[in-house]
Amino acid sequence: MRTRRRTAHVLAAPGIDAARQIYTTVPSDAVKVAALVEIAAAAASLARTVVKLRHLDPDLIAPHVADPVDLRAVLGRGRWLPTMTRHVPVPPTGPVDLASLVPPVLPTRRRVTRRRPASGQGSLFPLAGREVS
Repeated sequence: MRTRRRTAHVLAAPGIDAARQIYTTVPSDAVKVAALVEIAAAAASLARTVVKLRHLDPDLIAPHVADPVDLRAVLGRGRWLPTMTRHVPVPPTGPVDLASLVPPVLPTRRRVTRRRPASGQGSLFPLAGREVS
């Protein structure tokens, strides 16, 4: 399980680093909290979208996260309380080689099919040559 959590942690590192930078550098507490809420809301919304579109079972995701309570709260099936605070460690720095980290998780190439218009079907409103300037 540690490998799964490490993979998720390494992939999340740039986002965590950005949030920590806001936390440590923005002088106004109100603006700091507002920025962190915007980041959290966007990330949670994207996570819910993936779960909904891919029909993922939260129990399959739980081994990848540090705290399953956060998973349930992000997916809208739980609740965060004001007392749920904890230390967020500094993530590792440097570029992440995704191919060596999680090869089976990376998206595969998809075949793109493009529709061609039926032969003989032209524009609904063709322009005469003299109308084009």
